[in-house]
Amino acid sequence: MPEVRLVGPNGEQVGIVPIAKALDLARESDLDLVEVAPTARPPVAKLMDYGKFKYESAMKAREARKNQAHTVIKEIKLRPKIDPHDYETKKGHVVRFLKAGDKVKVTIMFRGREQSRPELGFRLLQRLADDVEELGFVESRAKQDGRNMIMVLGPHKKKAEAKAEAKAERAATRSGSEPAAG
Repeated sequence: MPEVRLVGPNGEQVGIVPIAKALDLARESDLDLVEVAPTARPPVAKLMDYGKFKYESAMKAREARKNQAHTVIKEIKLRPKIDPHDYETKKGHVVRFLKAGDKVKVTIMFRGREQSRPELGFRLLQRLADDVEELGFVESRAKQDGRNMIMVLGPHKKKAEAKAEAKAERAATRSGSEPAAG
């Protein structure tokens, strides 16, 4: 006769019982008999409210997804002959994205004769990487791709850390104190 190791509704060990007796116990206590370890010898079964169990595990999974940080790749496009002020503006965007914990894909678009001078684009990307060095690192080096040159910058901080830091900073400014320098 097939047997199972039965675990009670509160996690207490009932012992090894025939499956028929385990089903009777489940019916008496108005619970479900759920097999939790089918490969064990004998298999382990537990008395539980399966609907409630499914609901709670779905809620835990939802909570875990809510707390999960998604890495986003932001893109900035530049031209080799960029005005100094425009460069500073674009650099400001890159800094903001890196502070938020996002990756940044920097694309330099070459037109016409500019394609014969890829070193201009390479120098510009190198300068940008050096300017944002304290916030991010070069994840993939500058590569020529047809009319474009592409480089990816990754943040030093993880997305979750950046979110927590921004939240703390907002709370500090709301309470009227200056955020701690760090």
